[in-house]
Amino acid sequence: MANAIITLTTDYGTDDHLVGTVKGVILRINPEVTIVDITHHVTPFDLLDGALAIGAAYSYFPPKTIHVVIVDPGVGTERRPLLVSGQNHYFIAPDNGVLSLVYEREPNLVVRHATAEHYFLQPMSKTFHGRDVFAPVAAWLSKGWQTPAMGDEIHDYKKMALPRPKAGAAGVKGLVLKIDPFGNLVTNFRAEDLSSEAQNGDGLNMQVGTHAVKRLVDTFARGKAGEPVAYIGSSGYLEIAINKGNAARTFSVGRGAPVILAVK
Repeated sequence: MANAIITLTTDYGTDDHLVGTVKGVILRINPEVTIVDITHHVTPFDLLDGALAIGAAYSYFPPKTIHVVIVDPGVGTERRPLLVSGQNHYFIAPDNGVLSLVYEREPNLVVRHATAEHYFLQPMSKTFHGRDVFAPVAAWLSKGWQTPAMGDEIHDYKKMALPRPKAGAAGVKGLVLKIDPFGNLVTNFRAEDLSSEAQNGDGLNMQVGTHAVKRLVDTFARGKAGEPVAYIGSSGYLEIAINKGNAARTFSVGRGAPVILAVK
């Protein structure tokens, strides 16, 4: 069987020792594992940003991949460490809602409270559970795949209510979920929120701040120079971009900015 894969999604950044230490713990327990960085630049403490990151990436990995997701503003408190088993993937994360997109998309999940402390590093830090809890649980899982040994199944795990577009007097109101590194605006609209005319490239009427977006294209490169366009991005959300430009800077908007979809 091919070597196990463990992915890492964190808000640790890469300016100090944290990510390297987590990898060291994993490799000390299972030197044969392959470690893949999804990102270490989740916005600090931002559970929604972490949920979007793992939600966009996990399904593209081979079956039995173990995904470690560490965005953990409640580290050291009563929040629980979780081991989540899906049909094709495993997830190890704090019980704070950061796996909400996984819960939404994956049927038949088994969620366990990881309580088997003999798998943890000792002494256990109150502030670095990534090293002392999540990394060793992932590494031991990759060696034995014995999920029942990690802890009992629970059903009261935390879920976030992800923001959805809502109908209003001016149209359907959504928002900017995030700004990608190119300055494109990732909204919470999906293809099914658009009319059939808009999906065919006609009749789109969106407002972002004081700027109108009138055209839906299949990729941002279809936009004329300086023209704002909308398209369905690779994660399934409607995005707004300016070809070879920075939409966030041009529109002077940030995350959470309202996006209005006018409906005929």
